[in-house]
Amino acid sequence: MHDTTALLVELGSVILGLGIIGRFAGRIGLSPIPLYLLAGLAFGEGGLLPLGASEEFTAVGAEIGVILLLLLLGLEYSASELVTSLKTQYPSGAVDFVLNATPGAVAALLLGWGPVGAVALAGVTWISSSGVIAKVLTDLGRLGNRETPVILGVLVIEDLSMAVYLPLLTAMLAGVGLAGGSIALLIALGTVGFVLYLALRHGRLISRAVSSDNPEMLLLVVLGLTVLVAGVAQELQVSAAVGAFLVGIALSGEVAEGARELLTPLRDLFAAVFFVFFGLSTDPAAIPPVLLPAAILAVVTIFTKIGTGWYAARRAGIGSNGRWRAGGTLVARGEFSIVIAGLAVATEPRIGPIATAYVLILVIAGPLTARWTQPIAAKILSRRSRAAAPAAAGPSGTSGDAPTASATVPTAREGITASAE
Repeated sequence: MHDTTALLVELGSVILGLGIIGRFAGRIGLSPIPLYLLAGLAFGEGGLLPLGASEEFTAVGAEIGVILLLLLLGLEYSASELVTSLKTQYPSGAVDFVLNATPGAVAALLLGWGPVGAVALAGVTWISSSGVIAKVLTDLGRLGNRETPVILGVLVIEDLSMAVYLPLLTAMLAGVGLAGGSIALLIALGTVGFVLYLALRHGRLISRAVSSDNPEMLLLVVLGLTVLVAGVAQELQVSAAVGAFLVGIALSGEVAEGARELLTPLRDLFAAVFFVFFGLSTDPAAIPPVLLPAAILAVVTIFTKIGTGWYAARRAGIGSNGRWRAGGTLVARGEFSIVIAGLAVATEPRIGPIATAYVLILVIAGPLTARWTQPIAAKILSRRSRAAAPAAAGPSGTSGDAPTASATVPTAREGITASAE
């Protein structure tokens, strides 16, 4: 078969298969990401039917997928929203980092991967999936809940942290040393600060320069600008993904809305290609040996993410039910974890299988914890309250202590908490 013919046949089959997989995932209420990963495992090296002719095209498509994922994510936020989130949510972001990056770093060191592997796996376990969580919130009808802004605030902090983390990881993977890593970090911080300044002070001018009433022209200008900036960022070792994210932040208003509407189908297509490509680059035979450590890591970080959400919602004055819902919703990992593993796999090949297994577990568990964490927590707390009641009661079935004013009259904070639930 001619090379071009083989490419078209393979590519058409892959895209058609992704469409069928996505439709099936939608019908069973599951994110398609784990199915895309499984499809990549099935058709990669060591899989059922390896793809050869379309491998190079798929690799380029995967790069575009990462760029579009981050561009669309940046379009969701304005510079002012990012600054506000930084001011109000940074303690929650710090707790999120400590609780969820630490298990990955410790696991990598126990597995003998060294410092670079520890930094990479820490990122895999740290970052929640904005895409999966946004879909879960929509499916569960929680967009109007009081805890939802808290969840989004934590996600914004994580996404913005990637603008610093990814360049640092890229420098470490390139082996540039402490001096080179410091330079890359300074460049990343300077770039982020400069873009935020431009977006805050001159965002309207940037959007006006890009704006067009012709959808075709808007699509070409935004996509071309994004790919160009991503390439320049990659050359500066700031990461193409971060460059795309910053372009999204810089655009606002009608331009951002129009670009989001035009680019969402492209994002979905190339993001699916990216997840498939990551699966293609992972040998299925390497996954069973790492299932146990991946499962242990998943269980540990389920609880640490629930703790993160509970703490963040508590800081915002949200009641008990909302705290548990926030924690359960943050559990899912997905696109960023795969992006980080994809960057690190060339230097530390062992991260590919464990990251794949880890994401597969949590992208399935995430929607379940979002739905059931609060009801399960409520039942457990209710049982504990009933069990503690007889011990606290006096001989006549009432409390042994005389009620005080504070016990009978709710404080202002308790009233707020009760209404927040």
